[in-house]
Amino acid sequence: MHFVDEVRIKAVAGNGGDGCTAFRREKFMPLGGPSGGDGGKGGDIVFEAHERFTTLLDLRYRRVLRAESGEPGRGKDQYGKGGLDLVIQVPPGTQVYDEDSGALLADLDKAGMRVVLCKGGRGGRGNMHFTTPVNQAPTQHEKGEAGELKNLRLELKLLADVGLLGFPNVGKSTFISVVSRARPKIADYPFTTLVPNLGVVSLGDERSFVIADIPGIIEGAAEGQGLGLTFLRHVERTRALLHIVTLDPDPEREPVRDFEVLMNELARFDEELAERPMIVGFSKIDLPEARAEVARVTEELAARGLEVLPFCAATGEGVDAVLTRLEQLLRDHPLGGKPEKKFWSKADRPVLHGDGKSEPEREP
Repeated sequence: MHFVDEVRIKAVAGNGGDGCTAFRREKFMPLGGPSGGDGGKGGDIVFEAHERFTTLLDLRYRRVLRAESGEPGRGKDQYGKGGLDLVIQVPPGTQVYDEDSGALLADLDKAGMRVVLCKGGRGGRGNMHFTTPVNQAPTQHEKGEAGELKNLRLELKLLADVGLLGFPNVGKSTFISVVSRARPKIADYPFTTLVPNLGVVSLGDERSFVIADIPGIIEGAAEGQGLGLTFLRHVERTRALLHIVTLDPDPEREPVRDFEVLMNELARFDEELAERPMIVGFSKIDLPEARAEVARVTEELAARGLEVLPFCAATGEGVDAVLTRLEQLLRDHPLGGKPEKKFWSKADRPVLHGDGKSEPEREP
């Protein structure tokens, strides 16, 4: 299945039916009178969040959403039939924006939520509504109103409890494949993961949470480099972060610098994201060179008040401790709650230069 998290579409509600001009011509009603009925109301465009959807793929090739128009009124006091509403089901976590103004129209963050995005036009009144003492045979009626038309932009932001962060090839996909039934592509080259992956972590006794592997975040992601700008928005709904840093002997990787670079990218994208509850995980500690670096890097990050947990997803070492701590973070910071401490405050952020190196001084 292709993962589609953004679509643009035109939504057109149904037009109201026209009213009718008619008069009674029945054998036993010599006086007759106006009998034109009202036109039916146009159908609405309704969006509904449904948990069976995980992507916006079904809307990718639907350029126009058009609801049914109302029927015109008829004689003998008959009203026209109202147009059927068009109900569009989308995955939970979908946000609907007005493409022209940029305004957020709806945030469907719970399964079962429904919202009317475009209202159908009102049906016109028939001539029987225009009767007055001095005008017993009115010949006028109203036209039906046009339905609302909007250009919409739909964005999907995944609903997950924990977000996995880290440079490419630090072991995020391996970790989520071990702790859940998610089966992302795993290989030894950068940008193996091209779409976010969701997995449900089960700890037994109805204890579980949802974890998301967010791909493509590298230095410069806030400006669109890599895949970061495309998928950074999926981190916005997570309640806690697991920042994975690799300690394997790669000359291009320096754990502390990698951590600082990505946290600054998060802060540039959204200040609040960088202050979200977080733990740092050291991956691939089954390698002797990586295990030798654990003490040094732990000391540097712990000095900033960060919690560090080493693990190896391939062997399972330390994985249970990471999951238990993540569950504790989620309990301590319920949905909608504000963290009491700043997990990556401005005072902790180094000033990064073009070469990616940091000064020892901190911003005031």
